[in-house]
Amino acid sequence: MSLLQTLIEQAKRPNGWIGSWMLRIMNMAHRGMNVWFIRQGAINDGDRVLDIGCGGGKTLQILSKLNPNGIIYGIDISAQAVKESIKKNEAHVANGSVIVKEASVSSIPYEKQFFDAITAFQTHYFWPSLEQNVEEVYRVLKSGGKFIIIAELYKMNYHMEAYQTPAAMKQLLEHTGFQTVYVTEKSSKGWLCITAIK
Repeated sequence: MSLLQTLIEQAKRPNGWIGSWMLRIMNMAHRGMNVWFIRQGAINDGDRVLDIGCGGGKTLQILSKLNPNGIIYGIDISAQAVKESIKKNEAHVANGSVIVKEASVSSIPYEKQFFDAITAFQTHYFWPSLEQNVEEVYRVLKSGGKFIIIAELYKMNYHMEAYQTPAAMKQLLEHTGFQTVYVTEKSSKGWLCITAIK
């Protein structure tokens, strides 16, 4: 396996010392996108929020600061990522305001209409079956809830065979049943924020 392929696999499912290193890099690399997301004002205090692919836990930390009266949940398929997320959010995990589980977007371990908001930071292009996984997100999202995807366009084009454009993603989300879908772009950085309201 080439070095590039090894790093891509580590981004999908971090493990071992390389995975730990990759998670730290992701926490630093996504800092600007996290700040941009905060400015979108998509999370309300008191919300029950799920972050899919919580990685190194930095997004969970930011979400808990935005939402001090809510509960933040994180899932990741990587045991290493779950461990790092818990460590990064140790105090919030201890008081129950952050809950992290090893789980897949293919089978989110929560009941129907459980979350007010669901986020996916730089992860949807690694999901095993985007159409089915979006349906699973829809299942656990409350009516009126928001599903927010933050991504870099070039990564969508690189990693995805379908749904490489904002228009294609919008069509998928609407086909799934989301009532309103809008896209915000930061063209200078190639960043997208896709917000779908159930």
